[in-house]
Amino acid sequence: MASQELCSTGVPGLDDVLAGGLPRACLHLIEGNPGVGKTTLAMQFLLEGRRRGESCLYVTLSESRRELDTVAASHRWDLSGITIIELAAVERALGGKDGNPRPPTTLFHSADVELTHLLKLIFDEIQRTKPQRVVIDSLSEMRLLTQSPLRYRREMLNLKQRMGGVGCTVLVLDDRTGTGTDIQVHSIVHGAISLDAAPLKYGVYRRTLSVTKVRGVRFREGNHDYVIETGGVRVFPRLIAADHHTPFRKKLAKSGNAEFDELLGGGLHYGTSNLLIGPAGSGKTTLASLFAHAAAERGEKVSYYVFDETIGTLVERAADMGLDLAKHVEAGRLDIGQMDPAQISPGQLAWKIRQAVETQGTRVVVLDSLNGYVNSMPQEEFLHLHLHELLSYLSQQGVMTVMVLAQHGLIGPMGTPIDVSYLADSVIITRFFEALGSIRKAISIIKKRSGPHEAAVRELSMGTGGVKVGPPLSEFQGVLTGVPSYLGGERGGALGR
Repeated sequence: MASQELCSTGVPGLDDVLAGGLPRACLHLIEGNPGVGKTTLAMQFLLEGRRRGESCLYVTLSESRRELDTVAASHRWDLSGITIIELAAVERALGGKDGNPRPPTTLFHSADVELTHLLKLIFDEIQRTKPQRVVIDSLSEMRLLTQSPLRYRREMLNLKQRMGGVGCTVLVLDDRTGTGTDIQVHSIVHGAISLDAAPLKYGVYRRTLSVTKVRGVRFREGNHDYVIETGGVRVFPRLIAADHHTPFRKKLAKSGNAEFDELLGGGLHYGTSNLLIGPAGSGKTTLASLFAHAAAERGEKVSYYVFDETIGTLVERAADMGLDLAKHVEAGRLDIGQMDPAQISPGQLAWKIRQAVETQGTRVVVLDSLNGYVNSMPQEEFLHLHLHELLSYLSQQGVMTVMVLAQHGLIGPMGTPIDVSYLADSVIITRFFEALGSIRKAISIIKKRSGPHEAAVRELSMGTGGVKVGPPLSEFQGVLTGVPSYLGGERGGALGR
C-alpha cells in the first residue's frame, strides 16, 4: 500500500513489522490476555496521532478516566488533547432528568437500551469531533451487551461500516475473556495483532507479538519479542538475515599475539563467525579479549556482550594479561554490555546488536558466553534458528563474531549445552590435560572455512606476561582427551622445557 494510506502506530518496531503501519480508515483488532500491554499500545497509537495533528478519541468501557491517567503518568505521558468517553458517561445518558437511574422497562431488555445508548453516544461524539483515530476498550463489554452472536456480529459490522465511512482508523481491544476464539471479530476486522506473555520458570515474562492478518499489507510473520518499559511498548522485529546485505571486502583480523595468529593461519576474517569452545577456566574469555583488544587498537568499534561475569571482572582479568580494555572503553571504541539472561530475550539482544552494527559501526561482536544465551531461551529447540539468523546477518554485514561456549566437565569427556559448531566458520578448542604431575592447557584449531590453519595441538599458558602459545605437543598422544600418553624423551620434550 502507498505510504499515505498507512497509519503509523507510534510503537517503536511495530511499523517495521507492519511494513509501514496500519491501513487507514479500517477496523483493527488488538487482542491479548489482561496485562499484556493492549491499553499502553492503544495510547501510543493515539499519542502518535496527536503528534501528527490528528483528532483522537478513546472510548473506555472497562477503565475509568483516572485509571487511564495513571497509566499515562507511569509512562510520563499527557493525554490532554485526546477526547475520552468512559462508561460513566453512558450511565449518565441512561439516567433521568434528575440524574437518577431510569426504572427498568418491560418492553425491551435493559441490554438493548444500554447498547443503543452506547453506540449513539460514540457516533454522536464522532460526528462532533470527527476523529481520524479511535480506540474502543474493550470488546468484552459490547459482547456482553449484545447477548447473542448474531447481534454481536451485526453491531460489529455496523461499527466497521460507519467508522470507515467517516475515515476513522479504529483499534478495538479484546482481553479474550470470552469463551473460545472470537471468530466473529477476526472475520470482520481488517487487521489483527495478538499480544502474549508466557511465564518462565525464572525471570521476566517472555512477551511476544504476532500479526495474524492485515489485508493488503505484506507484513512480517512470526513472533516478535517486545517489552513494556517507561515510554510504552517497544517491539523487536524478528531478524531476517536475507533482508540485510552489505558488500564488503574479505579482510584478515589479527589477534595481536604472533603465536596464536600463526596457529590460526594468520588470524580470523571479517564476515565470519568463530567459536571458542572448552571447559570453564581454560582461557576462552582471554582469547576472545585478544581479538577485542586488537580491533580496538586498530581504531575499530567493538561490542562485547557479557553474560556470565561482571564488566569489572572482565576488565581486571584482561589487565592482568596486559590488555588495557579500560582505555578503549573510555575512548568509546569498546562497548561492554552486561546481559542478564533472566531479563533479556533473544529478540531484544539481536536488536541491540543490530543497532550497534548499523548506527555505531561495530566491526567486531563478542558473545561471552553462549551458555547465557541458551539460558535466555524458553524453548531450546529454537536457539539454532535465532542464532543462525543473527550470525548470517553479522556475516553479511562484514562483522567478525567471536562466540564463547563453556563445555561441561574439566578433564576427560566433554559435553555441551547445545551444538552450534556447525554454525561457526572457525572452531577453536581449549583443553585441560594432565602431564608430568601438573595440569596444563592446550589449544587447537578444529576447522576454519575462510582459509588455511595449522592442525597442531599446542600448549597454552597465561600469566602476568600475557598469553603464550607454545610449540606443537608432538611428543604427546591424546592431549585433547585430557589424559595424554607420553611418546617422547626424558622430561617430556617441549612440555618439559
